[in-house]
Amino acid sequence: MTTLTVSGRVAQVLSSYLTDVFGVMGNGNVYFLDAAEQLGLRFSAVRHEGAAIAAADAYYRTSGRLAAGTTTYGPGYTNALTALAESVQAQIPVVLVTGDAPSSGARPQDVDQAAIAAGLGAATFTVTRDAAGSITQQAVEYALTKRTAVVIAIPYDLASLEAEDEELPVPLAPVVSDDVDGGLGQVARLLAGAKRPLILAGRGAHLAGAGPELRELADRLGALTAGTALALNLLKGEGYLGVAGGFGTDTAAGLMGEADVVLVAGASLSPFTMRFGHLLGPDSTVIQIDAALQPTHPRVDTFVSADVKSAASRLLALLDDSTSADARPEAWRAEARRRLASGPGHAPGSDETLDGRLDPRSLATALDAVLPARRTVVQDGGHFVGWGPMYWHIPRPQDLVMVGTAFQAIGLGLASAVGAARAVEDGRTLVLASGDGGFLMGLSDLESLIGAASSAVVVIYNDAAYGAEIHQYGSQGLTEKPMLIPEVDFSGIARALGAESAIIRSLSDLSALTEWIDAGATGTFVADCRITSSVRAPWLSEWMAAKQEAKAAVAG
Repeated sequence: MTTLTVSGRVAQVLSSYLTDVFGVMGNGNVYFLDAAEQLGLRFSAVRHEGAAIAAADAYYRTSGRLAAGTTTYGPGYTNALTALAESVQAQIPVVLVTGDAPSSGARPQDVDQAAIAAGLGAATFTVTRDAAGSITQQAVEYALTKRTAVVIAIPYDLASLEAEDEELPVPLAPVVSDDVDGGLGQVARLLAGAKRPLILAGRGAHLAGAGPELRELADRLGALTAGTALALNLLKGEGYLGVAGGFGTDTAAGLMGEADVVLVAGASLSPFTMRFGHLLGPDSTVIQIDAALQPTHPRVDTFVSADVKSAASRLLALLDDSTSADARPEAWRAEARRRLASGPGHAPGSDETLDGRLDPRSLATALDAVLPARRTVVQDGGHFVGWGPMYWHIPRPQDLVMVGTAFQAIGLGLASAVGAARAVEDGRTLVLASGDGGFLMGLSDLESLIGAASSAVVVIYNDAAYGAEIHQYGSQGLTEKPMLIPEVDFSGIARALGAESAIIRSLSDLSALTEWIDAGATGTFVADCRITSSVRAPWLSEWMAAKQEAKAAVAG
């Protein structure tokens, strides 16, 4: 093996798994970054360490390819913790390469980084001189197999020392378990006997590549289909109802509630997806097929632990001729077509509001018509989180990157947009949707996005407030002073950093964005959209009602 430093060996092994690294340079990772550059890894600089892991996370969500974030030890490492927690909670494989205390012992300024990571649910792999390569390989394989974030720690006193030679084991091919002990036979019988079947796909189905098989299964059964927000449009076609949960329409939800047999493929059935217990009817039979080892929701009646793609293929083979495409029941889909055509969709919004600011619903509708059709959307957390999934065309599941939802965080959007921008390679425009509060949290990385993106539109839902808190707590009479934000001229900031921009006070102001797109959509455009805080998102109303129901149940 070529003589390498410990940091170089870490970079060498990583180079066989990934091409992109995001981070901020410091004492603890300077040797690693030097080695990474020599090995040809693409380094994208961010301006806050929290953006390092968030960008690597979004790179994976957009492309399906692993990336690494890197920070120095101590404060650099602790700055990255919120993004690290989001990756763990969202089950995103990602690698954080960081410096650490010397192997000889902690210095006065060091903290127990491994203990901190463990508290977040992330495993730490600390490299040594004699096993830097194998430990790095072990960490990456763990991240990919367990679908989680890992930390590779390089002790400060070892970073520039020569690594000892070692023979690395050949990585084992992942074993996909689809030994279902006959469970799929029962599933096939339930589906074949269903009068009103529904197939609900989640991110697990998308990651397994199970879309074509599930779509064929739905057509064979005459089933309606739906997806979670992270599997948006995976099963689009005849009988598709859209998003299941708070981002969906009441008409679609009503149809889902009437299904007699529901096949849940690769979805965890979160409270949001389940509309806090109100999505599915009380008499529906719920089947879940998932790579997990046990059901993820108490409503599941029949559970099969399996690879979703393999399971769907086997179900197609198990179904008899009575459920062939020529004999599938049509009444259920015909009923769905009629009700979807006549029933209410999403509220269109209004032209006027009490405070004269834009209605976010009508703004979202207008933006959908303006934004390039080939788009990848990064959605930060906040009250506005549903406007994109509800009103915008999202071409493919990988074209919607919803960050912060797993850990209930805001402020990761700009950093995530950097990673997504690096992953977009087919001429798509990166669209970031953020609120003013979250945007201010990550403001330093607007400069990073401008440097990384070949084509990006930033949409800021600027209501001069923390909107979710206004609706949840201001509506209860609590003081709104801490919930308000002085109105910021994000357009001016964007221009100072080299982006094109405009303040959007009326829908006609979107002409500036249209002109930029018509001119080639090159670079970054920031749309500072001044919206009203008087419109409450339906998903938030649903959440608030569920909280009140829970309180009433406890009190009763």
